[in-house]
Amino acid sequence: MEQLAAASMAAPSRGSQKSAVAGSTSEAAGSVTRRLSNELMTLMMSSSPGISAFPKSDANLFEWAGTIEGPAGTIYSGLTFKMSISFPPNYPYAAPTIKFDSPCYHPNVDITSGAICLDILQDKWSAVYSVQTILLSLQSLLGEPNNASPLNPDAANLWDSSEEFKAQVMKYYRPINDEPSA
Repeated sequence: MEQLAAASMAAPSRGSQKSAVAGSTSEAAGSVTRRLSNELMTLMMSSSPGISAFPKSDANLFEWAGTIEGPAGTIYSGLTFKMSISFPPNYPYAAPTIKFDSPCYHPNVDITSGAICLDILQDKWSAVYSVQTILLSLQSLLGEPNNASPLNPDAANLWDSSEEFKAQVMKYYRPINDEPSA
């Protein structure tokens, strides 16, 4: 009997293990929520031209909508692209998933899915990156693609033919409608 009592006191109950896991999960979610809230404030206060991002709804801080404008002096100058940003529960230790919602003809963007080939969103990800640095990197990528690693080989092959490339960009481009939300 004494052994049974000692064993039960030494081993935590299943319920306390579950609450410890639930507590650490909610603490992690709170930490991510704080980080995303801080990044949103930094982005709103920033003077970085041509980029913006914000949560799609007040109820979900993990799903954002973003826009980037093509940099001046590039084929994309004057064009604005809409993006989706999904943050994983372990952000910033894992990269967000970002895709173009607007069709974007570019060597490092899949024209069909909007997927992006950018090293900092994959194997070069670091927790020091923020939404702002990601959007600035994507904006820079528009003018300086990595043709050695294209998702769109046709765009990579056309990159050096400015007029033909611009014609393809405009063939796919759809301006963002400034419709009021319902």
